[in-house]
Amino acid sequence: MLRQLVADRELFPIGATAFAVTPALREAYASGDDEELAEVAMGEAARASLRLLAAEREDIADSDEPRDVAPTATGSPVYRRAVIAADVPGAKLRPDLDDAVVKLAGPITYSQIASVHVDLAEAEPEVAKAVDVVDAADLGDTDAEFVLGDAEDHQLAWYAAQELPFLLELL
Repeated sequence: MLRQLVADRELFPIGATAFAVTPALREAYASGDDEELAEVAMGEAARASLRLLAAEREDIADSDEPRDVAPTATGSPVYRRAVIAADVPGAKLRPDLDDAVVKLAGPITYSQIASVHVDLAEAEPEVAKAVDVVDAADLGDTDAEFVLGDAEDHQLAWYAAQELPFLLELL
């Protein structure tokens, strides 16, 4: 999706789903300033990134077509969470899904990107394990939740929008 964003200069999130500091999120946290609440929304977006990685892995497994998946030295795919922070007007609240979920009215354009956040290489083993169990964690499996916690302990690295093409070359 990040490569598509660089190539097309815009991105249509799946289901137009995004995460933001919403009134419901503010209400759910009795204390916390906008920066702390933005971190909560970022965490929700990072977990959604795990779900996208899991879905892509299933698509690859179900497909006979070759895919452009960057392998590691062992030949296994690289799994890193990625979150795009953007200033996008016109988002609609989605309280039926979660406190931080919004639906975008249109694509995210390159000019709207404030920053991009991606896991560093050292997070890959934990992220790969989290991809395996994200669905189970969503369904309340406490062991799976611990595995997700190990991945979520890794901070996402911050990149300016103009650094994205160079970052993708390095992945």
